[in-house]
Amino acid sequence: MTFTARRRRVAGRFANVDGIPFRMPVGTRGSPAFIAAYPIDPRGAREALPEELSPYRIRGEGVLMIAVVDYQDTPIGTYVELCTGILCTPAGGPAPPLLPLLFRSAFGTGVHIGDMPVSTEISVKGGLGIWGMPKRRASLDFVTDGSTVSSQYDLDGRLVMRVDVPRPARAWLPMRFTGIGYADFRGMLWKSSVTLCGRMGLTWGGGRESRLLLGDHERAAWLKRLDIRDRPFLTAFFPSVRGVLHDRVEGWFRTSATPPPPPREGLEYVAGLGLGQDRLPPPDRAATDRLLGLPRPREYAAPMP
Repeated sequence: MTFTARRRRVAGRFANVDGIPFRMPVGTRGSPAFIAAYPIDPRGAREALPEELSPYRIRGEGVLMIAVVDYQDTPIGTYVELCTGILCTPAGGPAPPLLPLLFRSAFGTGVHIGDMPVSTEISVKGGLGIWGMPKRRASLDFVTDGSTVSSQYDLDGRLVMRVDVPRPARAWLPMRFTGIGYADFRGMLWKSSVTLCGRMGLTWGGGRESRLLLGDHERAAWLKRLDIRDRPFLTAFFPSVRGVLHDRVEGWFRTSATPPPPPREGLEYVAGLGLGQDRLPPPDRAATDRLLGLPRPREYAAPMP
């Protein structure tokens, strides 16, 4: 059964997985989002990926994808999600140019998710426990000051990342695609997919407003090893996206030529989590502004409705 056929068959039905109640499909609507695609050192990308995956290259560079969504309408409430990962294809030799981007499903083109902080406990419980995504609860925001859309990620009171992208005057380009995510959990590689649609405004080269700042928290260490270039390939802003997270998940053992160490996270990490939808205090943007050398604290609008 295709995903579209299954989505139609189960639409409006109910499910309860690991104690989380769902009304099918597992989707969102009316949620603003943005992405940034940065060139990275291809050797660093290779070292960051499991052996089952290969980094995809654009003009000889690896690609770091950053995506932030301010979820406004989901079966588990509202929350912010920040995803960082490396564009990749299943291992098996160098991928041909362009085709893996045009025919993503055929080539298995997706993003290996290295980190995925979210605002709420219930999102960690579902995203990690059910879909295998490397979610953790952290201080996140999603704000705009008119010309810029921005998100900051703090953990343990320390900066991990801040990413700013330009907000185009118009979001005119219609977009619909199915994205694939790969993630490590319990010593296995998990594959999930999401279908998104909406209109976006693109900025090639990121524009002057693009900025990526990595903090001194250890969660940023793997990103620093990627030698991220100063300017992105592109950024995009979506005033409102609709999306459906597919309820089919695939998983297989990660293997290596020598015995691997124990997995970083196992079932014990999610077993005791509850269904809380409260958020941690927002990130300390004033401290980050001082770090950036801005002359005075910036005035930020509230999260977009």
